[in-house]
Amino acid sequence: MLLALKIKIVVAAAAFAASPMAVSVLAPAPHGDVEAPVVVELKPGTAPYWPPGEFIRDGKPGDPPPATIHIRRAFKLMKYQVTVAEYQRCVADKVCVAVPPDTAARLDRPAVMVSFRDAQTYARWLSDKTGSRYRLPTDEEWTYAAGSRAPDEAPLSSVANDPIARWLYHYDREARSQPADPTTQPTGSFGVNENGIADIGGNVWEWTSTCFTRSLVEGGKARVVTENCGVRVVEGRHRTYITDFIRDARAGGCAVGTPPSNLGFRLIREDSSGWFMSWDGRLAPRG
Repeated sequence: MLLALKIKIVVAAAAFAASPMAVSVLAPAPHGDVEAPVVVELKPGTAPYWPPGEFIRDGKPGDPPPATIHIRRAFKLMKYQVTVAEYQRCVADKVCVAVPPDTAARLDRPAVMVSFRDAQTYARWLSDKTGSRYRLPTDEEWTYAAGSRAPDEAPLSSVANDPIARWLYHYDREARSQPADPTTQPTGSFGVNENGIADIGGNVWEWTSTCFTRSLVEGGKARVVTENCGVRVVEGRHRTYITDFIRDARAGGCAVGTPPSNLGFRLIREDSSGWFMSWDGRLAPRG
């Protein structure tokens, strides 16, 4: 089994060697009784970006001004979403909250029915178990890693000045993006993107650490006036905003748009540096 795993890793690394972002696929390293997940290292770079949140222009809801993601240091993101088997180890340690029985039985599938708070708890548990520091990605990091599979959040010029038409357009686009079968599939079922990240835009929406914000747009620039960290940005087939304690957005808690059918997550593994990302997604100096 170990030989087969090594062969798969070598093949995967070779397949993505030409990718402009992906540096390498790093093999899992056992530590204690928990095996660290496979991660993909992404190089620094830039990418176009439509920021999340609510934007107010002249007193009316509007579209965000276009922005650019600037990734100034390499980061390592889990190749796959956290699986049920991985999450169940945290449950067995009586640290994580148990998922429903029908979810728990699918060990080779992404762990779903988990809230932002559940994901944070798992990240802390995994950090303690492996000796490395894990955290949720920011929305910018997630979008950068998603590459061509990131949701298209660009506004449509024909509805740019009509808030109601814009809302209906985005709602219809999100509704069409729903998969015909919301049942989770085994990890890897949706392939990998150009950066070596698997299942981006599959049937699992992923928590990010980014808080919901409300901004005023003046002179083509956005200024944040309200930040609500009780609601977080969730990415997948479309972007949406979910209250942090919600495990099933279909039963309530989706702040805007079509609720995602499955809530899961993947984590960033942090290396030693002069800075670190705090649990709430803020960059802070070490020490």
